[in-house]
Amino acid sequence: MNQIIIHVDMDAFYASVEIRDNPSLRGKPLIIGSMPWERGVVATCSYEARQYGIHSGMNIKDAYRLCPNGIYKHPDFDKYKKVSRQLHEIWDTYAGADEGIALDEAYLDVTEQAKDLEGARRIAHLIKERTKNELGLTCSVGVAYSKTAAKTASEEKKPDGYFEIPTAEDFVNLIIDRDVRVLFTVGKATAEKLYTWGIHTVRDVQENKDTVIRILGKQGQWITRIALGIDDRKVIPYRPEDAKSISREVTFQQDVDNYELLKDVLLLLSLCVEHRAKKYHLHGNGVTLKLTYEDMKGITRSRITSACDCAVPIYEEAVRLLDLVEQRPVRLVGVGIYNLAGEEGRQMTLEDYFGEVKDRQEEKLKSLLETLKERYHLDFAGNLEKIYQGEVLHKTVEYMRRHFRG
Repeated sequence: MNQIIIHVDMDAFYASVEIRDNPSLRGKPLIIGSMPWERGVVATCSYEARQYGIHSGMNIKDAYRLCPNGIYKHPDFDKYKKVSRQLHEIWDTYAGADEGIALDEAYLDVTEQAKDLEGARRIAHLIKERTKNELGLTCSVGVAYSKTAAKTASEEKKPDGYFEIPTAEDFVNLIIDRDVRVLFTVGKATAEKLYTWGIHTVRDVQENKDTVIRILGKQGQWITRIALGIDDRKVIPYRPEDAKSISREVTFQQDVDNYELLKDVLLLLSLCVEHRAKKYHLHGNGVTLKLTYEDMKGITRSRITSACDCAVPIYEEAVRLLDLVEQRPVRLVGVGIYNLAGEEGRQMTLEDYFGEVKDRQEEKLKSLLETLKERYHLDFAGNLEKIYQGEVLHKTVEYMRRHFRG
């Protein structure tokens, strides 16, 4: 094996953490996400809930119809992030490179550490053992020659499973007669395109390579390669500075048609974006506004800007963009920065050196927050650290929606 990759995937992560911390939930259908009377989706659910047909991404009202007696909880992302850091500390012990692709999932390159398949097998079982003993959680682990095969392997024996796929031949033999959605990057929309051409299985992809490439172009080239077990991608450790954008959004429980309220919400979202940008010493060279209207039509508007990592200029650009869009009821609003760079790539101005820009922005922010305080009778300035947390942000926005007085 030229490289040895381990894929670790926690089992029903959010639900498992909640059950660990509250054993009375064990054995019950637990659904993490929105409440049944709210807008939103299922983030994850326990295996007991999955027996009712509930799955991640399902509309929460559909989940409630399937399982009205389930236990519904909002996610606690701060807790999950803390556990995720503990998981990566375990995983990093055994890996030359750790590519985290979610809070609960990662590719590990153990080529040098393992030396061979037997060594990788030993590492995989150590990861499973330590995860269970130290954190009280189970994970499914796959060992393989490539990233695609390792992810397939980890899914093969869920939950609390282990599986290995040593070679491309083993990979192809395993998936040859499975639906095309088993292939990495083939989602529902891509699969539907292939189905219309009579391509349903991996075998069909192999036997119709030219058709797949003609239909899907560059993605088709990739799909035909992995259908043959070819995947030479490396494990690339995630660095915050490699992200293409930083954004934050909220979905309202009822559509909002007052655009002054939307502007107030944009200020909070801009503060959240600032918080994350400064945490990683990044700035953006563009601002993006995202809206989803009541009919689910989504639009994105963006504007190139001078380097910004502060809430006030982000907010001001977002407001300018909002003033240019069609004004009708909104279901979701988001703001972000893009074209990210580190501090070393930032062009300083004379005003930067003398602190004039910072002083003006601080005064403007103070004034904006004071306006919000008067309008909603909430101490926004004193509670920003809490508002950066997802659940508190959503609760605050909902309070603002219910109590807005123009």
